[in-house]
Formats: sequence, C-alpha cells, structure tokens
Amino acid sequence: MNLLPLDTLRLHWQALAARAQPLRVLLVLGGLMAACRATGNQEAVIPLFLGAIASALAETDDSWQGRLRAQFVTLVCFAVAAFSVEALFGRPLLFIVALALAAFALTMLGAVGARYKAIAYATLILGMYTTLSADHAQAMPVPPPRWHEPVLLLAGAACFGAVSVAWSALFPAQPVKAQLERLFHVLGDYVQYKASLFEPLRDLDIERKRLALAQLNAAVVSELNATKEAIFSRLGPRAPTGRIARYRGLYLIAQDVHERASSSHDDYRALADTFFHSDLLYRCQRVLALQGEACHRLAQSIGRREPFVAGSQSVQALAELRSAIAHARSQAVPEGAMQRAALLRSIEALARNLAQLDGQLAGASHTAHPAARLGRTDMSLFDRSPQSWRDAAARVRRQLTPRSPLFRHAVRLAVALAVGYAVMRSIHAKQGYWILLTTLFVCQQGYGDTIARMGQRIAGTAVGVVAGWALIELFPQPLVQSVLAVVAGVVFFATRSSRYLVATACMTLLVLLCFNQVIDSGVLIVPRLVDTAIGSVIAGLAVLLVLPHWQSRRIHEVASAALRNEASYLRAIAAQYRDGASDTLAYRLARRNAHNADAALTTAVSEMFREPGFVRPRAGVALRFLIQAHTLLSYLSALGAHRMQVPEGPRRAVLETAAEQLAQALERLAQGLEAGAVDVQDSAEAVQARRALSALGEAEGAPDDEAEAALRLVRTQLSLLWLQLDALREHAHAWLAPEAGPAPEQGVVQAP
Repeated sequence: MNLLPLDTLRLHWQALAARAQPLRVLLVLGGLMAACRATGNQEAVIPLFLGAIASALAETDDSWQGRLRAQFVTLVCFAVAAFSVEALFGRPLLFIVALALAAFALTMLGAVGARYKAIAYATLILGMYTTLSADHAQAMPVPPPRWHEPVLLLAGAACFGAVSVAWSALFPAQPVKAQLERLFHVLGDYVQYKASLFEPLRDLDIERKRLALAQLNAAVVSELNATKEAIFSRLGPRAPTGRIARYRGLYLIAQDVHERASSSHDDYRALADTFFHSDLLYRCQRVLALQGEACHRLAQSIGRREPFVAGSQSVQALAELRSAIAHARSQAVPEGAMQRAALLRSIEALARNLAQLDGQLAGASHTAHPAARLGRTDMSLFDRSPQSWRDAAARVRRQLTPRSPLFRHAVRLAVALAVGYAVMRSIHAKQGYWILLTTLFVCQQGYGDTIARMGQRIAGTAVGVVAGWALIELFPQPLVQSVLAVVAGVVFFATRSSRYLVATACMTLLVLLCFNQVIDSGVLIVPRLVDTAIGSVIAGLAVLLVLPHWQSRRIHEVASAALRNEASYLRAIAAQYRDGASDTLAYRLARRNAHNADAALTTAVSEMFREPGFVRPRAGVALRFLIQAHTLLSYLSALGAHRMQVPEGPRRAVLETAAEQLAQALERLAQGLEAGAVDVQDSAEAVQARRALSALGEAEGAPDDEAEAALRLVRTQLSLLWLQLDALREHAHAWLAPEAGPAPEQGVVQAP
C-alpha cells in the first residue's frame, strides 16, 4: 500500500479545515457526548448540547484575539440571560415583561454590527433554551439543583468557545482563503454571464439579462464585503506579511476586475443591430468567457494554494479581437454612417478594457503582493466597525425610529414572543416553550423570509419527527442514538444557511435523540408538532399585522440612496480624469458604496416581489427602475475603468461641467424620490451643459492619440449617462404618480 505524499495529505487537511464550523461542532458535540456517557450523566447532554449550539450560532469570522474578546462578551450575555430566565421562570408576569424587553433591546443591538447582531440573536436563543431545560428539569422525578441547568448551558457554550478560539489560532488564514475562493467563483459566474450580452441577436431580451446581471452583481458585492471584513479583522498595526498580504492583494485585484467586468460602453441593442453581420461581438464574448474561466481557475488555485497561471488563450483571443477591429476600420464605411464609426470606437474602448482586465488577472500570480505588482500604492482598507462605545450607541440611536426596519422588527419580535407566551399559558401546553423558540426562529425582518420559514419550519419539524421516531425504533441502542444525535447537529450547521428545511429536520432529530437518552421521547412528538405550528402561525401573523415592513412602502428611499451614491461615484471618477488615475482609498470607497447601494436596491426589489400583491401595485415600474439604475452604474464603471489624466483645456472643462451637472441631477432625482415628487425637467445649467456636450466636436490630432481617445470615451459615456437619467426620471414619475389601481405589468420582466 502506497502512502500519500505529505503535500497531498496537507492539502486534504486544509480542505477539511475549510469546512470550519461543522467540523468544530463535530468535535465539541462528540466530546460532550463521550464525556457524559463516560461519567454516566446522560441527563446533562441536553443543556450541554444546547449551550454549544447557541455558542456556535453566535460565532463570527475573526482573528483569534477578536474571537477571544467576542467569546468573553458572549459568555457574559449568555450568563445574564440564563440566570435571569432561571430566576423569573416561576413568575409569569415578570418573565414575559423581561422577555419582551430583552427581545427588543437585543434586536436593536444588531445595529452596531454583524458581530453584535450574532451575539444578540444567540443570546435570545440561549434564553429560550434555558426555558426548555428548566421545563424539562421540573418534569424529572428528582429535579436537579435550581442553578444546575444554567451552569450546564454555560459550560457547553464555553466548550465550543474554547475550541473556536483555538481553531482560529491554529488556522488564522483559512477562513480568508475560503472566502477568497468563493469570491472568485462568484466573480467568474458574473463575468461569464456578462459575456452572454455580447450576442448579435436582434430579439435578445436585454432587460431580462440586465435583471439577472443585477442579481449576480449583488452576490459579488456581498462576497466582496465578506472578504474585506475577513481580511481586515486579521490586519494588525503593522504591514501584513505572508499569506494575509497576498490575500489582501488578491482582494484588491478582485475589486478592479469587478469594476471592469461590470462596465458597459454602449447600448447592446445598438451594437447588435450595427454589427449583426460581423463577428466582433462574438469575439468580445469569447474574451469575456475566457476571463470568467480564468476567475474560476484562480479560485481553484487559491483553494489548493498553488501558483496561478493565467494561460495564453485570452491573450490570443484579445489579439484576434484587435485584428478584427482593425479589419472593420479598414473597410469602406458608407457615407453618413456616423453611428457605425462611433460604435466601433466603443468596441475599441471595450477591447482596451478587456486587455486591462486580462492584465489584472495575470497579475494575480503566486507572489507575496500581487496587487503591488500592478503599481498600486494605496492598499489600505476602510474600517466600517464602530470605533468607540459612543459610536456604537449612536448607531443604535439612529435606528430608534418607527421608520427603521430594524426598530419595527424589534417591536414585532417582542410582541410575538409575548403573545406566544400568553397562548402557551392559556392552553397549558406541554413542552409549550417550543412555541416561543419557533416564533423566535421563524419571525424574520422581511415578510417573504418569514413566510418561507413558516412552511420550511413546519415541514422540517414533521420530517424530523418521523425520522426520529423511525431511528429510535430501528436503533434502540443508546450509543447508536448518541452518534446519530451528534451527526444531526453537524448536518444542522452545514445546512442552516442553504437548506433550512433540512436543518430544521436535523435539529428536531437531535432533540428527540437527546431526550430519549433520559426519557421516552415519544411523548414529545405530538407537542413538538403542535407547538411548531402554533409558533409559526404567531410569527406569520406578527409580520403581517405588527408594524409590517413592506419593501414597496420604502423602496423609493433605497432607490434614492442608490442615486446619491452613484452621484458620489461619478464625482470621484471625474476627479481622477482631472488629477490622474490613482486607486486611493477614497476612490475605492466611493466605488464600493455605489455597488453596495445598487445591491441593496436589487435585494429590496426582489423582496418586494415576495410580498402580497395588494401592497405593491407599482412593482413593474420599480423593476424597470432597478434595471435602468443598474445600467447607469455600468456606464459609470466604464468611466472608472478607463481613468487617466486628460490634458487641460476647453474640452475638458466642458466634460467636467457636464459631469458635475449630471451628478447634481442625480441628487435632485434622489431628493424628488424621497419627497414623493419628481421634476422631469433639467435645470437651466444642466440644459446648457448637455448642449455643450452634444456640440463638442472632434479635436484635431491623430485618431489613435491616447488623450484624444480618453476625451471621446468620456463624452460618449456622459451622453449615455444622461440618456439613462432621462429614463430613470420617466420611471420615477410613473412610480410616484397618483395610483388609479394596479399598474399594468405586461411585458415586464418578472423578478425571480
């Protein structure tokens, strides 16, 4: 038998370590189960498991120092929650008041940041677990000491916390590597789908593709944000070295690739009509498709920690594209065919952009500082976490308004838990605290998510109950049931983000198997099903009746924020054409804010289509607005992709004035959306700037001059941006017009 090489074993171990949380859960639950069986304390399994699960739910990606601090805060919050529940357990009035206040306060704590949101949510869950453990302890023939259950819950949480901190110290860069791998896979999907727009088909459904592209862009933005946070949490006061330095460089390259891939240089319908009998667009499509494949190969090389080789296919495809462009330029152009010449220049600009994108991917070689090889000087990242307790408190205060979705969710959750407790007490339900736990899990901030979880929770519980009953009958041996309970806990954490029905079934199975170690869990089957149904219905009614958060009622605010950030992005780009291209933190921040706002608008529109029809009569107009807003961002990205300093002179002054007036027009449109009235007319200054932009003639000089090409591109992109602004105004005016019944949505792309 041949042994595997050490390098191969190392790669297998790293691949296993990438499945971080489920593997940690396996170690902790398996260790706790073994310890309980070895000491004969099977009754301790339930609170120990529940404490470890709550601690795992509070876990966020961080360095080992940050995770140690977070674990300390988590244990303090858990201790307060567990001992408070134990102290108030036999006092219904005080218990429900404290529960409602805690639900509101802890939910509002989520405004501080993702780490505190996870800790607050897990604290609420641990409070519910404490009620389950206390209720179970009271039903035992010989009840344990009063504080026994909270201590065991905290012991389970501390065990998982210790493993989590140690794991983070042993594998400090593993989560960053896994996150970068996901980022480049998603980026590759985005680039390859973008290639599908370059098809010279006259009946191509551009709007549907634009919508799908906006949704893919939102996924890329989410992965970019997660990767930045993972890297930033591991940056110390000194300049990073080793793998973290390389990973930071790869992240910055991903940002640049995203900007270039998201850019649009002209209207795709016009390109398809003009070059219908040419292969130019197919060649552009092939280059982009190859670059998407390169992103996937880069993701694989990151996962395997192997050198990345860009390959020569895209280089050859780019050379062939340039040759095809030169051939098209050499052909005789019919007299008066100015549009064809202008669109050919757009394809030339696209070819330059694709060449730069290819250079970015080639720069991601296996070096310590891949971004530094590309001449980057500013590699700093922006810290979005609160800088002080005062900053954290200010974030919470800003959300203390009924207009805030978080505030509405906090009130809704507090009311739902209070109602659930009242229902439980009124019907004297056995194991009735499952009602509260179900309500907590099902009640989400959005209507669509809550309704989806209702069905998945009920169905998952039913599947888990049936599977639990079958496994208990098939395997009556306690040891086998213990192993199955641990496996169920691992599968729960492996599927809770992607397959909630499976995760719910596994958690139900875990509970039944653990309880069966102490009592006959058959008595829990019917109460578990009934309580789950009651808790789900309460959550559904709460999201519908208690301060409902309809995206359709606030979508104009999200759209306004997107336009404001696009205006800031435009100003940052214009400054680069004046002062010279530089990837400063300020520029990258403006770019990231624009894409974040666009992703938020995409998410809001998608959620709106999951809401009842009676609250979204203008959904079709909002969808068209989203498509046009994303197209505008694509034109902005093209301007950003070609940044360079242009010579000072009267033509640059015209372009700068047009850009500033366009930014102001975007801000006025944003103000109109917030105020509920949109002015579709340009200001006098904007009219003058648009006329000057249209009248801007060709400068004398070589047509291949770099500065001349930049001036032409800026003029073209600004003209496209003005046209997009006109379309956005029309959609906004129709959106805010007095309603005379549901607007017709025939011919509109439906959000999936």
